[in-house]
Amino acid sequence: MSFPIVQGHTETARHRSAWLACGDPSAPLVILVHGWPERAISWRHALRFLAAQGYYAVAPDMRGYGGSSCYARHQDYAVEEAVLDMLELLADLGRERAIWIGHDWGSPVVWALASHHPDKCQAVASLCVPYQPGGFTLDSLVPLVDRKIYPADTFPAGQWEYFLYYREHFASAQACLEADIPATVKALFRSGKPESIGKPAVLAYTRQHGGWFGGAAKAPALPMDPRVLDDESLAVYVEGLRRNGFFGPGSWYMNDERNGAFARRAPEGRRLHLPVLFLHGRHDSTCETVQSQLAAPMRAHCAQLTEVIIDSGHWMAQENPQAVHAALAAWLPHLPQ
Repeated sequence: MSFPIVQGHTETARHRSAWLACGDPSAPLVILVHGWPERAISWRHALRFLAAQGYYAVAPDMRGYGGSSCYARHQDYAVEEAVLDMLELLADLGRERAIWIGHDWGSPVVWALASHHPDKCQAVASLCVPYQPGGFTLDSLVPLVDRKIYPADTFPAGQWEYFLYYREHFASAQACLEADIPATVKALFRSGKPESIGKPAVLAYTRQHGGWFGGAAKAPALPMDPRVLDDESLAVYVEGLRRNGFFGPGSWYMNDERNGAFARRAPEGRRLHLPVLFLHGRHDSTCETVQSQLAAPMRAHCAQLTEVIIDSGHWMAQENPQAVHAALAAWLPHLPQ
């Protein structure tokens, strides 16, 4: 049976989450959590696939994006706030727990759900961003940097130099990304390049170049990459970012101390006992997990971990959905009910 993708929303006194859904609402629930600077439509392929597999798949716009609530303070974009949003969504859907799948900044959200609220999780999966028990913060990430690729004197924060650029020049970073939003979206959403692996990621140069796109005032004029985007998704991304801007998306990077403190409050030594699936992006040069030690803390803190390498860059669910779906199809049927 084929299901359409439908729109809905959850609204409480503290937050509104707009969402897309596909499948039978009485079926087992999967919630898909996007990252920067996406929207629910980034899961368009997975929504249809999961519905066809007998699940009810729901993908919210995260706070600061699309039809969900936006806020005026950086601290309103801390991971703990997004976790509360997801718990409210879960309750509004009338469920006690879900399978949670995250990507990019959505991954720290689902990892936090697993570590703080395991009773709300049947299982968790993450694309590209591995579990960091200390939180997705520079304190956790920098010690894992491959210093053969990122010498400390040139790249103090390794591939995560752009985190520091946000801290040091937030308004400039926001202005550059907003200067030509269609060009920004087309420039950011590019498929992975195998030749990029083993070399410094483009984002590692953000501080050296004085900003995004080599320090230019706006994104370069590039054609849309059809391996990642289609006309509909491009239009949806552009519409949402024109309406809401990049303050919210960028503010997710401005909460290291809050996110670290939140991670440290997780019980059971921050060890995850539930089933976990991690999908490595073979050609993801920023979240490079195949050769580096970036995934090592995850392996030490997950009792039931399955790992699969996907031939893809960072935008995995859009660039290589067939391989992502194959990995999910192999993992999902074995989850305890």
